[in-house]
Amino acid sequence: MKSLTALIVLLSLVTIACVQRTSQNAKKDDTTATAASTAGPTIFPGEKHFANLTQLTFGGQNAEAYFSHDGTELIFQSTRDSLQCDAIFRMNADGSNVRMVSGGKGSTTCSFIAPDGKSIIYASTHLGSEACPPKPDMSRGYTWALYDSYDIFKADPDGSNVVRLTETPGYDAECVFSPQGDKILFTSVRDGDLDVYTMNPDGSGVERLTNEIGYDGGAFFSYDGQWICWRASRPGGEELNDYLSLLAEGLIRPGKLEIYIMNLKDRKPIQLTNNGAANFGPYFHPDGKRVIFASNMADPKGRDFDLFLVDIATKEIEQITHYGEFDGFPMFTHDGKKLVFASNRSGAQPGETNIFIADWVD
Repeated sequence: MKSLTALIVLLSLVTIACVQRTSQNAKKDDTTATAASTAGPTIFPGEKHFANLTQLTFGGQNAEAYFSHDGTELIFQSTRDSLQCDAIFRMNADGSNVRMVSGGKGSTTCSFIAPDGKSIIYASTHLGSEACPPKPDMSRGYTWALYDSYDIFKADPDGSNVVRLTETPGYDAECVFSPQGDKILFTSVRDGDLDVYTMNPDGSGVERLTNEIGYDGGAFFSYDGQWICWRASRPGGEELNDYLSLLAEGLIRPGKLEIYIMNLKDRKPIQLTNNGAANFGPYFHPDGKRVIFASNMADPKGRDFDLFLVDIATKEIEQITHYGEFDGFPMFTHDGKKLVFASNRSGAQPGETNIFIADWVD
């Protein structure tokens, strides 16, 4: 997930105002939320599923906002004020009461609130270094860095009493709780490839779920906890050689990612997209029949990311957003009445990415 924030960074440098840390007036969150809600950010033509779109953050880089189980709070990652890389924040679902819940050291990503509200999880590099990790070398083209100092941590709701859950060498991140709170889903390179795993909330009982060569990650549970959805690459030929070479260096090239789902009983992956684009950020609709995700599939230049909804039975895809730059990281509330996502729309400065919430109209 952190790597996808890096993807937005790159796109901001090539014409589409995306995520390159330009933190501005982040303290406005509490005081300007009401005024922004009154004015209302733009709902673009074709965005028929949105009503009462509201901007929740104002300035800097904000992404990966995920609801608490009851839908009253959000946890998200942000670079703002004097921060040089992402920290974890919480806020109310109306954008009020913003506070940092990570320690402000290293880089953090992929946060989630336990269903009972008694803990949070996130990935962090702070044990490797208190400084932000270096950006990847782009001499081999655009790549994501898989920092081996990323581990997964659990903490109290306010960020105190931090406990390390993963201790294997290499990248451990992209973590979420199951709706029942009995499992954590995460991505790891511990077995030599990037795969999806589950573990118990205390870090024990690790189990591997994916086994094909290629990147598997960014996974989420369905609302009943019986399925997972995730993004994956399945490189072959020269792409496979490139993948393995980069992986050995702690890098990955993210240009081609498809969306998959899998029932946790039979564990047979089902591919939902097959467009060769950069598809990511999948999340189940509460009806269990559809998956929302972000993709650049509609832009021949690959720079414009929108939200799409795919029907699991028919694999028919509907475009949800029609903004000309970046929309991504969607999540529904459990009742399906609200959708939260990150977007470049309505930014006060070029390069801002903010969190938005909308009523969902089916």
